[in-house]
Amino acid sequence: MSRTALRICPLCEATCGLTLTLADGAVTGARGDREDVFSRGFICPKGAAFGALDSDPDRLRGPLVRRAGRLREATWEEAFDAITAAVPALVREYGAQSVGVVLGNPNVHTMAGALYPPLLLKALGTRNLFTASTLDQMPKHVSSGLLFGDPFAIPVPDLDRTDFLLLLGANPVESNGSLCTAPDFPGRLKALRARGGTLVVVDPRRTRTAALADRHLAPRPGSDALLLAALAHTLIEEKLAAPGALEELSQGIGELGAALGSFTPEAVSPACDLTAAEIRTLARELAAAPTAAVYGRIGSCTVEYGTLASWLVDVLNILTGNLDRPGGALFPLSATAPPGRPAGPGKGFALGRWSSRVGGHPEAKGELPMAALAEEIETPGEGRIRALLAVAANPVLSAPDGDRLDRALAGLDFMVSVDPYLNETSRHAHVVLPPPPPSRSAHFDFAFNGFAVRNQARYSPAAVPLEGEGMDECEIHARLILAVSGLHGAPPEAVDERVIADTLARAVTDPHSPLHGGDPQELARLLNGTTGPERRLDLMLRTGPYDLTLDDLRQAPHGIDLGPLRPRLPGVLKTRSGRIELLPDPIAAELPRLRAALAERPAALVLVGRRHLRSNNSWLHNVPALTGGSNRCTLHVHPHDAERLGLVDGGQARITAEGGSLEVPVEVTDAVRSGVVSLPHGWGHDRAGSRLSVAAAVPGANVNQLLDGTRMDRLSGTAVLNGFPVELTPLP
Repeated sequence: MSRTALRICPLCEATCGLTLTLADGAVTGARGDREDVFSRGFICPKGAAFGALDSDPDRLRGPLVRRAGRLREATWEEAFDAITAAVPALVREYGAQSVGVVLGNPNVHTMAGALYPPLLLKALGTRNLFTASTLDQMPKHVSSGLLFGDPFAIPVPDLDRTDFLLLLGANPVESNGSLCTAPDFPGRLKALRARGGTLVVVDPRRTRTAALADRHLAPRPGSDALLLAALAHTLIEEKLAAPGALEELSQGIGELGAALGSFTPEAVSPACDLTAAEIRTLARELAAAPTAAVYGRIGSCTVEYGTLASWLVDVLNILTGNLDRPGGALFPLSATAPPGRPAGPGKGFALGRWSSRVGGHPEAKGELPMAALAEEIETPGEGRIRALLAVAANPVLSAPDGDRLDRALAGLDFMVSVDPYLNETSRHAHVVLPPPPPSRSAHFDFAFNGFAVRNQARYSPAAVPLEGEGMDECEIHARLILAVSGLHGAPPEAVDERVIADTLARAVTDPHSPLHGGDPQELARLLNGTTGPERRLDLMLRTGPYDLTLDDLRQAPHGIDLGPLRPRLPGVLKTRSGRIELLPDPIAAELPRLRAALAERPAALVLVGRRHLRSNNSWLHNVPALTGGSNRCTLHVHPHDAERLGLVDGGQARITAEGGSLEVPVEVTDAVRSGVVSLPHGWGHDRAGSRLSVAAAVPGANVNQLLDGTRMDRLSGTAVLNGFPVELTPLP
C-alpha cells in the first residue's frame, strides 16, 4: 500500500516543498509540492533524488565505537558510555579548551543542527569552535555585524519586485541561491527579464546564470572588492548617489568619498581587466534603475578581500537608496525571530574578542578559522585540542590542506562524529553517531527562513516512523550534551525542558515579549508538541512576530504565507550608535591594503571553483542518480591557455599551488575566461577507510589540497578558495 507525505527538502538552501511517495516504509518517489506556499511545485534534481539518498545502502544504521584500533558496531548505550568516559576526563585534566567543535553545512538543514550545538558549546565551555562559515559566508556575517550591529541582519535581494539585479560571484541557476533562500531561482530571474527588468552577472565563468543575463562581465577573479569600490566611487563622484531616507539613518556617508577616492574606474581597470567605460556604465545603470539590488556570494566571499566586497555590496544598496525598500534589498522576518526591541543604540558587534592559540587568528562571530584547525591539534602546549566533536562536517575535503588535517585528526586522543556516513573525516572518529535518514526526521527551517525572499513558515513532521535501533537526530544531540556534561543517563527531554524554562523565565520579564507578565509554569503547560524539539519550536513561534503556534503549522501542511518582505529599519539595527555605521573602523583600516592591491602584478593563471546543479559540497557524490553528466570533476581551461600550455581536451594535467599538486582531467572550454581555470569543490573520495562506494568509484580530486591554509580574508578568517595562483603542466 503506497501513500504520500509532505516534506521540506533539506538538500540545499532553496527549501522546496516535496511530495514523497512511500511504500513499505521507504521513499519510492519525490516530486514538487504544487500547493507549497513558497516553492509552488518547483523541484531540482537533488530533490528528485531524495529517495535514493534516503535509502543509500552506505548510510550507517547504528553507532560505531573504536575498539582495538578498529571501528565496530555498538549499541547506543555503549557509544554514549564511551563519550562519557572520555570527554569529561580530558576536560578535567587539560581544561575546556582541549576540546574543539566542528560544525558542517548540513547542520543548518536540520532541526537538530539548529537547536542543539549552542547548548553543546555551553556544556563544554570551549571557545574552539570551527564551522563551515569560514569556508563560505563569514565575510557577509562580519560586514553585516559591522554595518548593522547584528551578523545575522543580512539583506536579501527582493527578486520578485526588483527592476535591476547585479549578481557577483553567484551562480544560483545551479546552486539555487545562498544567503538568499529562493525556490526556483532560475524562474525568478526569467520573470525579472520578462517584466522588463535587467540582469547583470559578474563572473569569470560563463555560467548557466550568466547565460540568462542581459550582460555578462568576466573580470579577473578576486577583484570583486576593487570593482565594487569603483562603482561606489563613480556614484559619489558623478553625484549619482541618492540614499534618500537612509542618509538620516546612516553615519559615515560623508567620509565614504575620501575613503574610496583612489578607486577610480581608470585605476581599478587593469586589476579587474574591465574597461573604465564598462565600470562607469554599470554604475550609471544601477543608479538610474527605478529599483535595484546588488547581491554577492561565494565567489565574492572566498577571496582575499571577501569582507570588503560584502561590505561594498551593501554600500551600493545604500548609496542608491535601495536598502530596505521593495524592489531593493530587504531584511526578512522569520516566524521564529526573537521579540523585537525599540529602535536605538544596541550592543554592537565586535571582532577579535579572543584569538586562536597557535596562529593568533581573531575570532569572528564566536568562530575561529577552519583553516587553523590542523595547527590547533598538531601544535603541543597548553590548550592544544585533544578531543574533537564533529557534527555533520567533513573538513578533510572542505578545508584547505586536507592531507595535513587528515594526519592531525589521526593524532587526537578522542573524536566523536555525528554523521550518517563513514566519510573522509568521520573515519578518524572513536565514536560515530549516525542520524536517521531525512524521511524519518521532522523539519523546520530555523536558519533559511531568516534569509528567504518571502516571509513564510512551514513544518514537516517525520514522513516515516523510526524503525529498529534508530534514534531521532534531536535525541542524539541531547544525549551527546548530557554525555559531555557527565549527566549520561538523564532523560534527553530534560535538555529541552531546561531551555524552555530558561526562555520563559526571560520572556515573562521582557516588556517587549508577548509573554510579558505571564506565569512561566502555566505557559509551559500550554505548549504543544509531542517532543522536546516541537515544544521548543512552539515556544519560538508564540514569542515570534506573527502570533503563530505549532498547531497553526500542523493545520497548514503546505505552509503559511506571511507576505512579501517589508521595510524594517531602523528596528533591525543593533549598533552602538543606533544607526547604520557605514565606515566602521575595521573596514577603514583594511582599505589601505585594498588600495595597495592596485599596484600588484596579477598572476598569469588563477583558479576558481564551480557549482554543479546535482551536487552540494561533498554530500551527494554517493547518490547514483546525481553522478555523471555535467557533474564531473574536470579542470576547465580556456582554449587559448590550453594551446599556450600544450593541453588537450580529455588529456591530463598537473596543477600546482602552495599546498601541493593534483593530477586532473582537462576539459577545454570557452565557458571560462582566459587566465582562469576552474575545478569543482567537494571531491577527493579516495581515502582508505571511508565507506562511500559510489563516490569512491569516481573519486575526483580535492581542489582544497592545492592550498596550505595561509591565505585568508583578514577580517573574517575565511579561507581564500578562489582566485589563487596555480601552475599547469601537461601529462602524457
